[in-house]
Amino acid sequence: MRNLKTHIFVVDDDSCILESVSVYLKKAELNCTCFSNADDCLEQLRQQSCDLLITDVEMPDKNGIELLVEVKQIAPWVSVLIMTAYGDVPLAVEAVKKGAVDFIEKPFEWDDFLLLVRSIVEQNDMGNLLKGKPLTKTEKVVLQMILQDKTSKEMANILHRSVRTIEVHRSHIMHKLNASSIVDLVKRAAAMNYDDI
Repeated sequence: MRNLKTHIFVVDDDSCILESVSVYLKKAELNCTCFSNADDCLEQLRQQSCDLLITDVEMPDKNGIELLVEVKQIAPWVSVLIMTAYGDVPLAVEAVKKGAVDFIEKPFEWDDFLLLVRSIVEQNDMGNLLKGKPLTKTEKVVLQMILQDKTSKEMANILHRSVRTIEVHRSHIMHKLNASSIVDLVKRAAAMNYDDI
């Protein structure tokens, strides 16, 4: 089954949470490896591929945001989902700004948790399907405009498309060029001479 190929890392200093998350992910036929601290997770990440990393925000030694920053340096393609207690929502929002794909508040409903995890995994699968595929004519035009620092709204007006359509094109371009950020995209585009299109 496709899900069995997906590998998820879970980091939390609360062993009860780790055990519960592990049980539910395995019930959903998703492979997972659990860590009680960020450093053990980072060490494993250097040796083994991971499709999704789920981490708590508040942990001793190294918190979830510090872990997120390091993960993005080691493996920028890894999606990171933040688990947060009610009082930590501002921290979770900060984490999203730093590259986390989403956050979920504890205590959460397990059905909601699994729905979110599956959604992230499916988005990752879409990215893998697109990776390395050639850009369409429209995507090349959109990429040129990204390199000219135009906003999605400006592109939508120029191309007579909806902002949503432009966002879809942008997402496909990021996946196809395997870029994790706009800075990464600019570097890849420059290396591939897309700026000459």
